[in-house]
Amino acid sequence: MEVEGSSKPMIATQQELVEAKVPLAYRDQCAHLLIPLNKCRQSELYLPWKCENERHSYEKCEYELVMERMIQMQKLKQSNKQGKGSPIPLIPKTANA
Repeated sequence: MEVEGSSKPMIATQQELVEAKVPLAYRDQCAHLLIPLNKCRQSELYLPWKCENERHSYEKCEYELVMERMIQMQKLKQSNKQGKGSPIPLIPKTANA
C-alpha cells in the first residue's frame, strides 16, 4: 500500500496492524516502528527510560513525515500565490459531496 504524495512506503500490512491492535489514528507510514515500540513498552511496564531506541526511531519517522507535509503545504501556497491553481480548501470534500 502506497500513500500518495509521500516518499515513505507503507511497510506494515493491515493484518499486522490489526493483530498488534494499533489504533486507526496511528496507522501511517511509521506504524511498522510503533508495533515493536508498543511491545517493548508493555514488556517494560511503560518505564520512561526503557525502549529509548525504539521510541527515538518512531519519533524521528513521525517528525520526517510532518516536515514532508509542511514542505508540500509550502509548495501549494507558493503555487497559489503565483496564480496557478485554485485556493486550498479549508473543508475537504467528502465521498458523498
